[in-house]
Amino acid sequence: MEKESLEIIHARFPQLEPLLLQEMGQEGTIKQLGPGEEALRTGQYIRSTVLVLNGLVKVYREDDEGNEFLMYYLEEGSACALSMMCTAKNEQSKVLAKAVTDAEILLLPAHLSEQWLAKYKTWYNFVIASYRERFDELLQTLDSVAFKGLDERLVFYLKRHVNVQGKEVRLSHQQIADELNTSREVISRLLKKLEQHQAIVLHRNYIEVLNLDDF
Repeated sequence: MEKESLEIIHARFPQLEPLLLQEMGQEGTIKQLGPGEEALRTGQYIRSTVLVLNGLVKVYREDDEGNEFLMYYLEEGSACALSMMCTAKNEQSKVLAKAVTDAEILLLPAHLSEQWLAKYKTWYNFVIASYRERFDELLQTLDSVAFKGLDERLVFYLKRHVNVQGKEVRLSHQQIADELNTSREVISRLLKKLEQHQAIVLHRNYIEVLNLDDF
């Protein structure tokens, strides 16, 4: 692995001990993804644990008809806990993960990931923390679906986008509708309502978020 790549691994995961980082650099494989490219595919057997070095990745749940529902984001320095779980059990992936931006991911062989749990305390702590973080995010998503109306779900969606990508939402109304599993017409109507409350500004090619604190 190139020196630059090793430096990125060290920079993204400073909480891991030097010997472990060295093994990750020796045994891992770095993969480049363009926007929209898949890091994980629903139904595939996962042979590697996925860590994000650069960029942003979205994790979706798909139904039988291929409709996608956004579950959470993976930012640089984070790991896909579901990939860890599937590699440990030699199971098929139950989620779809796609790059939002140009992204760089590190693929770690499943058998090593398992061995490191006993060998390195920092890896054990990292895995547990990843499970906890993803679980908390899934609870938030579940709450938004089970206990909130679509207008509140849209606000939750926009706030989450702002947290990871900034106040310019460069998604079409149809893309947002797809990720919230509703129609474009409904999303357009709700966005217009938010604009009337001066929470957002609807531009030609993007949505500018001003203030969603009161929603």
